[in-house]
Amino acid sequence: MNEKMNEQLASFGVVPVVVLNDAKDARPLAKALVEGGLAVAEVTFRTDAAEESIRIMTDAYPEMLVGAGTVLTVEQVDRAVAAGAKFIVSPGFDPEIVDYCIGKNIPVYPGTVTPSEVAQAVKRGLSVCKFFPAEQFGGVSTIKALAAPYTTVKFMPTGGVNLKNLRDYLSCDKIAACGGTWMVKGDMIKEGRFDEIRQITKEAAEIVKEVRG
Repeated sequence: MNEKMNEQLASFGVVPVVVLNDAKDARPLAKALVEGGLAVAEVTFRTDAAEESIRIMTDAYPEMLVGAGTVLTVEQVDRAVAAGAKFIVSPGFDPEIVDYCIGKNIPVYPGTVTPSEVAQAVKRGLSVCKFFPAEQFGGVSTIKALAAPYTTVKFMPTGGVNLKNLRDYLSCDKIAACGGTWMVKGDMIKEGRFDEIRQITKEAAEIVKEVRG
C-alpha cells in the first residue's frame, strides 16, 4: 500500500514541510517548489488554510505529490484526502490514525522515536516511518541504532534538518527522505520571496542528486 509512495518520496530525497497561513500563497509556493526541482510538499494541518492550500496546489500542479502533515485526528485524514492529499504524516504514533489510514489504503507516515513505536509500525506492515523531532532525538546516530534490529524499516527525519546537515542524513541508507522547513520558512512565504524559495529548493535538490546520484 505504501510501497509506491515510499519510492516516490525517496526519489525526491527531500520533502518540504510547509505551514501556510493564507491559501493565496499556495499556488506561487507550489510553482517555486516544482521549478526548484522538488514537486512534493507536506502541508501541515496546523492552520485553517491547510485544507484549501492542498486543494489549490493539487489542482494547479497535478503532477505534484502533496501530503498532509501534523494530522492529529481521523477527521483531519478525511478532510486532507478529500482536498487532494496523497499521503498522511502524523507527529507521533497514533494507532487510531495509522489503522484508519491502512484500512482505507491511504499511505501513512507516523512519527516514531522509540523501539516500541517502531515495533508498532512494523507490526502493521509499515516500512517507512517519520522520525521526529530528528535532531533533538539524536539524528543519524539514533536512526542507525533504531534501524539495526528493525532491518525492514527506513525513516523520514524531520526537525532540525537543514542545508548544513542534509548530506549526513541523505548518506545514511536507512533514510528514505528528509523533511525540512528551511526552504519554505514562514517569513519567506509571508513576504512573497518565492524566487528565493525556488533557489533554496534547487540547492536542496542538487544535494540529493550529488549524494544519491
